[in-house]
Amino acid sequence: MASTKIRAYLLGGSLSAAMAMAATPALAQDPPPPEPPVDQIGNAEIVVTAQFREQRLQDTPLSITAVDSELLRSRNQTDIEAIAAQAPSVFLNEMGGAFGDSLGASIRGIGQFDFNPAFEPGVGIYIDDVYYSSLTGASFDLLDVERIEILRGPQGTLTGRNSIGGAIRVISQRPRPELSGYGEIAYGTRDYLSVRAGANFPLTDTLYMRVAGVHKEQDGYVDQVDYGCRYPDRNDNIERTFPAGTGGEDDNCVIRRLGDVDYSGIRTSLLWEPTPDIELMATAYYITSDTNQAAEVLTDINNPVFTGRTGLPGRYFLCGRFCTYASWQLPGQGQAGPYTLDPTKQLDSWGASFHADVDISDSLQLQSITAYRSYDQFFTTDDDFTPLPQIGAQGVNDLDFWFLSQEVRLNGNIGDTIDFTVGGYYSDQRTTYFTQQDIRYIIPGLPLQFTGDDPVNSDVIAAFSTVFWRPITDLTITGGIRYTEESKDYTFHRHNLDGTVPLFPDFYGLGPLEGLTAEASDSRIDWRLSVDYRFAPEVLAYVTVGTGFKGGGVTPRPFIPQHALQGTFGPETVIAYEVGLKTDLFDRRLRLNVAGFYNDYTDIQLPLSDCSAFGGGPCAVVQNAGDGKIYGIEAELQAEPIEGLQIDAALSWLDGEFTSINPAVGAGLNINDPIVSPEWQWSAGIQYRAELGNSGSITPRFDVAYRGEQVRGRGLVPGVLLFYDDYTIANARLTWRNEDEDLSISLEVKNVFDEYYVPLSFDALFGFAGTAYSQVGEPREWALTVRQEF
Repeated sequence: MASTKIRAYLLGGSLSAAMAMAATPALAQDPPPPEPPVDQIGNAEIVVTAQFREQRLQDTPLSITAVDSELLRSRNQTDIEAIAAQAPSVFLNEMGGAFGDSLGASIRGIGQFDFNPAFEPGVGIYIDDVYYSSLTGASFDLLDVERIEILRGPQGTLTGRNSIGGAIRVISQRPRPELSGYGEIAYGTRDYLSVRAGANFPLTDTLYMRVAGVHKEQDGYVDQVDYGCRYPDRNDNIERTFPAGTGGEDDNCVIRRLGDVDYSGIRTSLLWEPTPDIELMATAYYITSDTNQAAEVLTDINNPVFTGRTGLPGRYFLCGRFCTYASWQLPGQGQAGPYTLDPTKQLDSWGASFHADVDISDSLQLQSITAYRSYDQFFTTDDDFTPLPQIGAQGVNDLDFWFLSQEVRLNGNIGDTIDFTVGGYYSDQRTTYFTQQDIRYIIPGLPLQFTGDDPVNSDVIAAFSTVFWRPITDLTITGGIRYTEESKDYTFHRHNLDGTVPLFPDFYGLGPLEGLTAEASDSRIDWRLSVDYRFAPEVLAYVTVGTGFKGGGVTPRPFIPQHALQGTFGPETVIAYEVGLKTDLFDRRLRLNVAGFYNDYTDIQLPLSDCSAFGGGPCAVVQNAGDGKIYGIEAELQAEPIEGLQIDAALSWLDGEFTSINPAVGAGLNINDPIVSPEWQWSAGIQYRAELGNSGSITPRFDVAYRGEQVRGRGLVPGVLLFYDDYTIANARLTWRNEDEDLSISLEVKNVFDEYYVPLSFDALFGFAGTAYSQVGEPREWALTVRQEF
């Protein structure tokens, strides 16, 4: 089915056959910005395209964090997750082993962290104006990037659905009519190796090509320890994962190290300008990642449950800060013989796009963006994170995904006072989610064992328009509207482990789900109204009100048919009010941008613990079960008080409350619990470039980022709301550049003070198996980088 759709688009002339591969999914691209104005201290102004037109950052009435390639390099930020540390109200986190190679994302407390294709992201990620519709595979490398734009607040009329929290736009370097390139190599802690290279060259006077590639690898930092090897004399009947003498582990009983890196990719773009009024861009990419599972450790034991099920003290299995006894091994029971899984994550992804820009006249431009992308994701899980079969739970997951989209925009102006954009969007996607589950903690001796091979289809069509009106000098009124229709269907298959049907023995009643299809559909109108006024060349104030939504879906983990058929849910929605001030002060040596917002957040998608309204049984139904409000203040600062000294900082304060919660949500969430966390988040950076004459320059830089306490939940201690500890991460970097600015050598240290921190945990089994495990952040590490440009 996917190949038929691709052929149809090729025959329509929408995709170019001249595609290669890419390291980041950088697809359809923005038109080149004009020469940016230069301020009085020599720093080029960042030009953004968040509103589908080129604007100075300080002229855009949105809360935007914009980071160019030079600042990314100075901070050594090479993946999308890293940029969140310096952006207020933003949290990006590569998810743990139970979620594969996926990225959890939230902005202003609204987002999504479950990778399942039944759910929609709450933060829109766009690579060169192409929507990345899946959390899986979104934690990609920032290869050959020109700039990043982080838009805070709902972008319902500009980028559309699933940007209810905000949007992240990655803009890649474009081919140019010049011969240039770069090469970079880095080596550091735990045999870290990173190689990057890129080249730009003209093929003819009107045809240009750019190619970039990356490979990076690093050993992990959490030891997977063979419990039976380390404690052979304990009276707990736990055998070695690998028999003695077979070489399965080292002398310290370490089998492997989790949290490693092995990532490669390549990206290429062709830009053809057949006439001064036409630009045609073809881009393609390929990425691959093959690693052990995420860096996680067992952190919490529910002793009454754990000891009652195993007869062993829980403390035996708390290995340490950077080690785990998780075995990915189970003895034979039920349909399964004894087996051991490799704790692995594997991702292969590729995509291609075609971007056409046609100047119809001096006042009218047509843009067409066509894109296709695909990935295959395979990962295994050990959900109890112990070597104990009595509470064992293991899974195999394989997601096959393709996505096809087409967007058309018409940009124009009417006289000197009105600019407009009108357009349409269509996307079609399918995920086939294969899973094998072997769950033994529910009833002793009666394992829940099945395979699923579930196709999930999603279609979206939208039409949108935005008008910019300047009735008088320095005043701009912006109005936007977008209509969206979306539909989704999820077909459940529940087979025996050998693939046969019906499911037998069916102790838990999953058999009736076989072949069942649940459907969800909706339509939405989003709107935005903004007024901004430039009180002086250095001061812009704006007021904005607008809406956004996160798409609805289907309960993906049902136990009985009613959970699937009645457990569909609608969109989350928000009405956002924002006031902001953007300033350039003291002869443009200080930039201070401040925003305050209030979000009326309704129909929040929440998991239920009581399924009595859906036929009873164990409950994993998701419903629109809450309403609330979120408000906050954000500030960003950039300063150059003296030549060569640069300072940047960001701060956010968030608060709010639930106004209603469906009682069926249960004791896991109280109406008095915080609706958003952390309350405080801040970052700061400072660098000074010291000129060394003919010897070049040297630039020391120091960055620090703080994240306050974040809600963990009520699942561990009944009636008690727990939080993740706050943490502060500091990074340092020293860079030497030669006089010609084409060679640099950098020494960096990440996590300078060796802070131990836990960003997220997997607590779902705490009440059943008696365990919860957590991600742990990387310890202190160093790297030396050499970069040559030509």
